[in-house]
Parts: sequence; structure tokens; C-alpha cells
Amino acid sequence: MTNRISELKNGDTGLLRRPTRLGDEVYGAIYSQLMSLKIPPGGRIAVDNLVRELGVSQTPIREALSRLEAQGLVVKQHLIGYSAAPQMDLAGLEQLYDLRMLVEPFAAAQAARLMPDEAIASLETIDSDMRQIRNEDARAAYSRFAQSDGAFHDMIALGSGNNLIHETLSRLHTHVHLFRLYYHTRATSDANREHGRILAAIKDRSPKAAETAMRDHIERSRKRFMKFFTDHQE
Repeated sequence: MTNRISELKNGDTGLLRRPTRLGDEVYGAIYSQLMSLKIPPGGRIAVDNLVRELGVSQTPIREALSRLEAQGLVVKQHLIGYSAAPQMDLAGLEQLYDLRMLVEPFAAAQAARLMPDEAIASLETIDSDMRQIRNEDARAAYSRFAQSDGAFHDMIALGSGNNLIHETLSRLHTHVHLFRLYYHTRATSDANREHGRILAAIKDRSPKAAETAMRDHIERSRKRFMKFFTDHQE
């Protein structure tokens, strides 16, 4: 079989450049389809179809699907196979933001106190990468931004020094499920500006400013997602 995954990447066909690690690239391809809703919520995921589409064996595809199942993006049912997980409903969205508002501002304040300088440098790198993401390949750009957004918040939670907060937020896979609510190619300048204020406060070692910036970011994010969610439920 010709390894189609080694070819150029195309947002509609799923063709990919030759990866450094095949498993990661296969994971990224399926992740992108789930996040962009090319594979719709509840949609069946046929392994044989992915074998043909990506030009790889079943092994890396099944490994990728297992990773996605752990993130709550894929559901596996006995004798049925894999399908895309259902979407978060409005009640789940509200509860998620209530929880975030309770723990993430505190985590940001603690990170401003405790986060090592080298971890702050890594946070700066993530922030910089997010600002450089372009939409030449819209699906890939959207998926990359969602992953980087999650990494940004995960690093702050880790930097808080509170393992329970970090583990709780990690298990929720918050940003994966939020970004999956809808697929958009609009510039994410608002989120980048809000992240910039959080980062600046942490770098300044200002717990109060970091807490305030995170609280503002979560509230603005809530309004953005809630508006789109309610608009599309009418």
C-alpha cells in the first residue's frame, strides 16, 4: 500500500506530510476531523475508512483512537466499534465554567507566586506559538490552537503547585470539549490578548493581577461560547 500519510497535507482530504512519529500524526489527523466536526458528534468512525483515507495500517489508527477515547472525544462500544462522542449540552457548559471560575483564578494567583522561571519561559513559548498560528489550512490551524490553548492553561494549573487542581482540570479536557462545540476560522485575537494579560501578571509575580486576568478571561470565554451555543440551539 502506498503510504498516503507521507504526502502533502490537505484540509479536506486528510493527506499528511511525512511525520516524525507516525502515531502522533495519525492522532493529529483524526483529532482535527473531530474538532472541526468533519466527523460529527455521534458519527460512526470506521477504522477501515481511515486506513484507506490516511494510507496507514490499522495499528496506528487504533492507537490514536484509544488516545482520543481517553480524552472523551471518542466512544468505543462492544460489537459496534468507535464513534465520535456526543457534544456537551448547555447545562454541562454552564457547570464547566462554574468550576473553572472557582479554581483557575486561584491557580493563576498561585502560579504567579510559585511557578519556576523556566516554566514561565515555556508558557511564553506556548503563547508565542498561538499568536503565530495562521489559517492557511483552517482545520489544522483550529486544532493546533485548541491544543495550545489547553497546554497554556494546563501549565498554569501545574505551576500552581496544587496537584489536585491540576489533576481535576486535566481529567476534564476542558479546552478540547469547548473548542469542539463549534468550528470557526475567525482569528482568535481576543483569546490571545487575554492570555497575554495573564502571562504578564505571572511574569510580574503579581498574584492579584494574575487572578483578576484569569477571572476576566474565563468570563469572556464563557460569553463567547455561550453566545454561539445558544444561537445555534434556536
